Amino acid sequence: MKLIPTKNENLPSVMDVLKDAQVYLASLNIDQWQDGYPNEAAILEDIANQESFVVHSESSEIIATAMFTTKAEPTYASIDGTWLTNENGMYGVIHRMAVANQYRKQGIAKFIFSECEQKLKDTEVASMRIDTHEDNMGMQQLLKKLGYSYCGVIFLGNGDKRLAFEKLFK
Repeated sequence: MKLIPTKNENLPSVMDVLKDAQVYLASLNIDQWQDGYPNEAAILEDIANQESFVVHSESSEIIATAMFTTKAEPTYASIDGTWLTNENGMYGVIHRMAVANQYRKQGIAKFIFSECEQKLKDTEVASMRIDTHEDNMGMQQLLKKLGYSYCGVIFLGNGDKRLAFEKLFK
């Protein structure tokens, strides 16, 4: 497996993976991503910013997607809690991560985290931050398993509450 930059022509496949995730979250009664987000415009912006990545299967099918950046996340500037690192320091961020239904529970999300974390270590970035819906127990369990620490609550631009986590690399 490889985590590679998303190309514009990958957009339909990425949207199919995200639709799988939306249906899956709805089946768990989690209202995350049930309002049309993430949409094509968000993914195209990620691609334009070189922050969108995909994972291919052995048959070259797109089986997962994620947004990864080292740009400061505006919604992380205010937290009801405390980040592990300095507010002004550089950190990595993963957003919009989804795995196609038939590849779920096969370690793909863990692989994405590992690849993104390695990119941060290679550039001496001290930590990764991520947020998730309070009802998304699967992601919370994965974060705990991968060594992420719960730091507090952040609020998205639309006011939605998210649980915030961070992992240090040094």
